[in-house]
Amino acid sequence: MLFDMETLEAAGRYKILTATVTPRPIAWVTTLSEDGVVNAAPYSFFNVLGHEPPTLAIGLLAGQGRFKDTATNILSTGEFVVNLVSEANAAAMNVTCIDAPPEIDELALAGLTAVPSDAVKPPRIKQSPVSFECRTLTSLVTGPRQTVVIGRIVCAHVDAAAVQDRERCHIDTPALQLIGRMHGSGWYARCTDLFQMNRPSWAEWQRRGDAAAPQPLPGHTP
Repeated sequence: MLFDMETLEAAGRYKILTATVTPRPIAWVTTLSEDGVVNAAPYSFFNVLGHEPPTLAIGLLAGQGRFKDTATNILSTGEFVVNLVSEANAAAMNVTCIDAPPEIDELALAGLTAVPSDAVKPPRIKQSPVSFECRTLTSLVTGPRQTVVIGRIVCAHVDAAAVQDRERCHIDTPALQLIGRMHGSGWYARCTDLFQMNRPSWAEWQRRGDAAAPQPLPGHTP
């Protein structure tokens, strides 16, 4: 079924995107206002973009006709921290979704601990298993109610319990127990139902001939 995204109302476009682009990683963003007030809020229009240099992007939607505190702080200071969300922190993350006034510290409200970052002024969340300290590379206002921020990751913090080999940068990803955003209001996913596929090579594909046709996963009915 065709949905014309040029003519569909904003609420409809939002429903289509959030119901189909899943699961989405969650950027639990901590920022610092020009007055020194800490802000924390989760955003799921988020992902990494590359590693040379290491960059990530966050889509920040406006609220109540203005940029939210996260966007305001990033655009004014150029620094932020993206903390990732584990299942153990899901409830606390949900508290930081609250529509509190700008002077409220959401971390304190959720019983979380802010710890100093190494390279930027905004703090990171102690309870988060992964934190990326970022400086803004560029930002783009893509509409009256949204802006995109691209940040360069200058420091990465990973829970030591999930680091298998520091020198080789091997991380035990399942041990992080990260969650993702799903469809509809309040739905999330655990990263526990996994399967693995080896990346094919052209030489191997040619050797296999007709047998190289994609096969369904075990237990999946095509």
